[in-house]
Amino acid sequence: MTTLPDRPNTVEPVSDWATDWDHHDPRWTADPFPIWDQLRSQCPVAHTDRYNEGVWLPTRYDDITCVAKNPTAFSSGHNGVTAGGTVQRGKSPPIHLDPPEHTDVRRAMLPFFNPKRIEGWRSHVQDVCESLIDGFVDRVSEGEPIDVASEYAAHVPAQTIAAILGIPVDDGDRFRTWIHGLEVGDNDPDTRIRTLEEMWQYFGEKIAERRAQPGDDLISELLNVEVDGARFDDPTLQRILALQLVAGIDTTWGVLGASLWHLATHGDDLEALVTGNADLATAIEEFLRAYASVSVWRTVVEPATIGDVDVQVGDTVMMAFPAACRDPELFEDASMVNIRRERNRHVAFGSGIHRCLGSNLARLEIFVALETWLRRVPEFWLVPNADVIWAEGAIRGPRCVPVNAQCINGRGARASG
Repeated sequence: MTTLPDRPNTVEPVSDWATDWDHHDPRWTADPFPIWDQLRSQCPVAHTDRYNEGVWLPTRYDDITCVAKNPTAFSSGHNGVTAGGTVQRGKSPPIHLDPPEHTDVRRAMLPFFNPKRIEGWRSHVQDVCESLIDGFVDRVSEGEPIDVASEYAAHVPAQTIAAILGIPVDDGDRFRTWIHGLEVGDNDPDTRIRTLEEMWQYFGEKIAERRAQPGDDLISELLNVEVDGARFDDPTLQRILALQLVAGIDTTWGVLGASLWHLATHGDDLEALVTGNADLATAIEEFLRAYASVSVWRTVVEPATIGDVDVQVGDTVMMAFPAACRDPELFEDASMVNIRRERNRHVAFGSGIHRCLGSNLARLEIFVALETWLRRVPEFWLVPNADVIWAEGAIRGPRCVPVNAQCINGRGARASG
């Protein structure tokens, strides 16, 4: 299995965000919001030659959603970006498919992610959260810090996705290694290729196991799905499962971790939620907006315009949905995190035909994880002078958020909705 040591960010510093932006620059990684604000007012569609043969970056809500809703001109058929060269095309997960193939695969997957089906996982998510917090009790009583990003936020979606797919929960470290391999792969294509190969091999083995001995899990069910009278072949199944694993863990990990970081640094919001003076479901929608995690790529396949900029066939576009979610043209006091915000048309789950299929699951996981944490750990705060580490690349979220807590309460009532 690919092992990744701590890797310092070694990209060349950006000199001009409008013409040379880089989503791996440490300043972007730590705090991209001032960068996006500056670009929106001065150069709303920025460009860089660092990746592929050039990549455009729209920063306004309207421009980003227009790209998302135009698959005819902006194709999903690619595998990301590579520093200093053209990205290798090839077999891709469903999120990188165009109609009609995308439509067929998405339609086949919809029953697994409808609200009723997802609600059936509530008790499992609750048990995962309770068990994780139980494991902190002794450490908190001894005054030790807890890393709520890597020790809690990362495990909730990982254990849930593992249960849904019917794969070992103990492989969580392997999953996170893969996520990191893809995270740094823009500047380290060899690591990305090795990571993808490991994932294909892993899921190829799981598919073979389910064919020999079906179980009560998503992999077993997918083996029997038919589209136009034909079942998915193994490569298609491998790509679908890899997407469920990576997208199902990394994106939720990012928003949940950022939500806990916010509450650890904003005591008034923490108190309001703990005392019931603010509604948790409303707060979560604001956390999704303010700390949206997902940016995705598109390839230009027909000459088109983004805002006032003409783009050409072969160009790449980064759709930074987190930037769209901070656009002041759409959101009043967009830079403020208002946990009581009522009008919230965020695009944290994307827009257009590729809007996140797992949004119901993500909302359930985040709600139960936060409700359980706030009930059992109502007083916590960021460790003074803590080194909060954020993921680099296209998926935003904290990887390390050390907090201290006053105490951990015993298990209480289940989350109610």
